[in-house]
Amino acid sequence: MKSKALMVVLFCLVGSTFALGQRGEGQRGGGGGGGRADQPPPPLFTVAPDIPGVIAGGTKMQLVKEGFNGAQGATQAPDGSLLFTERMANKISKIDKDDNVTTYMEDTSATNSFSFDPKGRAIGVQWMPPGVAVLAPTKSTLADKFEDHGFGRANDLALDKKGGVYFTDDLGFPDKMIKPAVYYIKPDGGVIMLANNIARPNGLILSPDERVLYVANTNGDSIVAFDIQADGSGRNQRDFVKLENLRQTDTGVMSGADGITIDGAGRLYVTANGGVQVISPQGRHLGTIPIPRGAQNIAFAGPDKKTLYVLGGNAVYKAPMLAEGYKGRAK
Repeated sequence: MKSKALMVVLFCLVGSTFALGQRGEGQRGGGGGGGRADQPPPPLFTVAPDIPGVIAGGTKMQLVKEGFNGAQGATQAPDGSLLFTERMANKISKIDKDDNVTTYMEDTSATNSFSFDPKGRAIGVQWMPPGVAVLAPTKSTLADKFEDHGFGRANDLALDKKGGVYFTDDLGFPDKMIKPAVYYIKPDGGVIMLANNIARPNGLILSPDERVLYVANTNGDSIVAFDIQADGSGRNQRDFVKLENLRQTDTGVMSGADGITIDGAGRLYVTANGGVQVISPQGRHLGTIPIPRGAQNIAFAGPDKKTLYVLGGNAVYKAPMLAEGYKGRAK
């Protein structure tokens, strides 16, 4: 009964979120709506350009499967498989090395993104209720408010080796003058804010040495970077790289940046307008891997972490890479 009740509320949430228009699921890069019913099936593959050390020219970004309920929150499983959330189905799904799809976890409280901390716990950002929680092995709440207010829409997270959690609230409470923000949950449970001046903070990732945090700004033109301090706070906030394929809207220029992952060499892979934009550790654009349908989330997984998975709406794609994902964390 509890699961059925949650699904009813989820359908209500989807309806109310749709009404948010440009701030909700209808916007590309928006935290993961499913594909529209009137869309044609996505192409089976696109062909990548040659990006030295990253992907060989002519490599196919191949469709694995379509029909998911808003594929989001991709991360690597302990066995190397790909895990990702289907928030509107209230579950986490798994794709193994042979492309078999199974259910990994159910009753996830509308988890939008998750990964594993150094203790092996599954940590997720949830929509019902909004916050950050331990999903397994034992469910518990890590944070459901900052100071005197809750979170509007916890979107994505990055876990550090100390047991802390960086996460984004890409909505806030506009009617209460509470802005979208980037937060950090300290290992002792305290919550601090890194910034609330990013128009729409979305995906985020730590550098391999965890000295830099990168944040995608969906409603801006750049990836934002912070220098991470010993207490987990961020300093020297800056625009790290201006993305390509920008779109002009009524409210300004938009990158559509959503998910981010990183390889062992420190290169960023950003799902944004045009596909997956690959950025060097120095902030130079190296190339764009086209995706058959709008790219929303991304992760390295598979044997040796050398398969790049890209989630777009209701479909999952993959490609063999020259680069390998950073192996020091699941994400």
